[in-house]
Amino acid sequence: MPDRDLKLGILLWSQAATWPEMLDAAKRVDRLGYAHLWTWDHLYAIFGDPYQPIFEGWTTLAAWAMATEQTRLGLLVGANTFRNPGLVAKTATTLDHISGGRAILGIGGAWMEPEHRAHGIDFGSGFGQRLDWLDESVGAMRQVLDGGSVTSAPGGRYAFDDLRHKPPTVQAKVPIMIGGSGEKKTLRTVARYADMWNAMGPVELMRHKIDVLHEHCAAVGRDPSEIEFTLGVKVTIRDTHAEAERVWREALAYNKTPMSEVEDDDTFWNGTPEELADRLRPYVEMGFRTVISEQPNPYDVESLERFIGEVKPLIDAG
Repeated sequence: MPDRDLKLGILLWSQAATWPEMLDAAKRVDRLGYAHLWTWDHLYAIFGDPYQPIFEGWTTLAAWAMATEQTRLGLLVGANTFRNPGLVAKTATTLDHISGGRAILGIGGAWMEPEHRAHGIDFGSGFGQRLDWLDESVGAMRQVLDGGSVTSAPGGRYAFDDLRHKPPTVQAKVPIMIGGSGEKKTLRTVARYADMWNAMGPVELMRHKIDVLHEHCAAVGRDPSEIEFTLGVKVTIRDTHAEAERVWREALAYNKTPMSEVEDDDTFWNGTPEELADRLRPYVEMGFRTVISEQPNPYDVESLERFIGEVKPLIDAG
């Protein structure tokens, strides 16, 4: 029988933080026993003022790999537009060796146009084209990570010519995490290649997305149970809902994020452990056995401790 216990991960916002704060929080996440540790792949801040301090993702993961012992490490998710996929595969392999086999290759189509424009990075003609690039990219990375060779077909985004890498990864298979829920292209790519899928949204919307993913899996002959469903949330936990709301508002203010920017974002979950467990159960029941919470700086030690120490046992108990 598969392990039915809930797995938890933490994503540390890489904006509005100093490196010592990010390093200390990563060590704490590792000590607390979280399954995964993630950060963003952005060059500008994505909440509030875009020109706040922010750190680059892959470099952050490499440093965390040296400072942690058990938690797996990945970007949630990497911007496919930022780097050549062959370079990304090599970077993920290097991280796998640095971490002793704990790397996850997180990847998505990318969405933040201002950071592309400012850095002179090709943003493509639209989201559809970027998702076509993503599908081609992930197929190539999977093949290279598994020890194969890739030569691109004419007419695509990339021009690989007998691309192959050594050394092999430490893990027999570095998992690929794909973030996003676009029904025509993203979920088709998930069905083809992903080992992990990250999504977020209301219960009924997620139920529909799972149905669509199952249809894509059937079309490509893939067993959906091979894909780890991960839910994205942002938790603040206190003894009362009101106190959790207060702490959350203070964190947003620290990140120069006006309430008007997040008032329609239903991924911010504030409340008591019992309230959060009740909110999580329908997602767990539909197949999201992994939950990843994004945590803004100042990194909230109490929420980090209570999410795994109190919410998880409530879910595991049924």
